[in-house]
Amino acid sequence: MSRQRPVHIGLSARITHPEPSGVGLKSKTLQVLEQSVAQWAASRHALVLMVPSVLQDGALERSSIRVGDYADYLDGLILQGGADVCPRTYGEEPLRPEWGGDPVRDAYELELVHAFMAAGKPVLGICRGLQLINVALGGSLVQDLPSLRPGPVQHETTAYERNAHNVRFVPGGQMAQWFGPVSGGPVASIHHQAIARLGKGVEVEATADDGVIEAIRWNGPSFVCGVQWHPEFHHVSGPEMLDCNPLLDAFLEAAAR
Repeated sequence: MSRQRPVHIGLSARITHPEPSGVGLKSKTLQVLEQSVAQWAASRHALVLMVPSVLQDGALERSSIRVGDYADYLDGLILQGGADVCPRTYGEEPLRPEWGGDPVRDAYELELVHAFMAAGKPVLGICRGLQLINVALGGSLVQDLPSLRPGPVQHETTAYERNAHNVRFVPGGQMAQWFGPVSGGPVASIHHQAIARLGKGVEVEATADDGVIEAIRWNGPSFVCGVQWHPEFHHVSGPEMLDCNPLLDAFLEAAAR
């Protein structure tokens, strides 16, 4: 009996830029993935491929490949975490230099999101990915929670992936339906920025105890969803963490369609 074809999921790249005095790899632009998120998606029989940025007039060679070609070939897109979204991407100036983010990655991922949405293919954003989806739909971000919206919940600490706080699903929302009797739970939290103004058609699906938006969904015709937490780290943080397989299953089911 032949094996069923796995869905083909594109994973956006993290980008590291050349250092001014760097040599070797440090003098090059690198596009990488964090293996935990790839393994999380692959754990449900998905074939995960990293999507490189496409430069049709690149410094090395000209390419006829377009981002839309990836959206045509792949079944879905995951936006992984990483650098801040540049405030200029949503019409603001960085309040501090260290909050300037990565406008190069923003442009690359915005093109990916719009291409997959235009193709009717599902998009799942993780941490920065949730923020990027919101910005792609016209929303904005809080540039720094601790200084601009201080509250009782620590959304980022030196514990990194072992920093956790509770989230609660919005009653009657799509995510509440996916998770069934589970109303929320502890999640791995590594972020200092968050959604400020919601984008067009963006619905809140979960919040933290301090009101920070922790999950969103686009109410348009295709699957576009984002979570502010890192589900790929939950299996290493302990059995008490929220089981996020219902979210992954919903995304992969949409990709299979």
